[in-house]
Amino acid sequence: MKLIIATNNKSKLKEIKAILGRVNMPIISLNDLDKKFHIKENGKNFLANAIKKTKPVSFAYPDDLVAGEDSGLSVDYLKGRPGVYSKRYSGKNWTYEKNNLKILKELEGVAWKRRKAHFIACLALMKNGRLVKKIGGRLNGFISLKPKGTAGFGYDPILYIPKYRKTVAQLSASVKNKISHRALAFRKLKAYLRRIGADCRG
Repeated sequence: MKLIIATNNKSKLKEIKAILGRVNMPIISLNDLDKKFHIKENGKNFLANAIKKTKPVSFAYPDDLVAGEDSGLSVDYLKGRPGVYSKRYSGKNWTYEKNNLKILKELEGVAWKRRKAHFIACLALMKNGRLVKKIGGRLNGFISLKPKGTAGFGYDPILYIPKYRKTVAQLSASVKNKISHRALAFRKLKAYLRRIGADCRG
């Protein structure tokens, strides 16, 4: 049995593998499969999108566990936006940089105490089309006044974490993999795999 992470994002897969540590099963992504999947992420929330990513892969590979995760940024001042639209927030020709600049533009002149935001991750674990486990994780912070840091991806350069006095993109990989929304969700997955006898180590 394999653990298939329902993503084509190599940076995300690398981060997930680091969080899970050694697991007594191969961890692969959609890039490693012989079948190709074109999934439309049009769910109304993160969990719905996570299930959309996971279910067709789970049906196609019924003997394996499939974990699909959807995550994004929620800004209080923007009433939860960009939310499920985080990836393509700046439009059809989106880039991470354009997404970040759009958020900063929308918060221009907004006082620090009103710049609260959080990353949220929802994870769906499925086997043969059946939802086995749903898991969530959250990381609270503030939207910085400008992008800082080069590590990570997505909105990492603009989510400032007061405890560390750094944006997520300024944190070391070891720290990020302890505190991030995705880390919290996948550590819960690791604990679940251990309970069902998947023999996680590390």
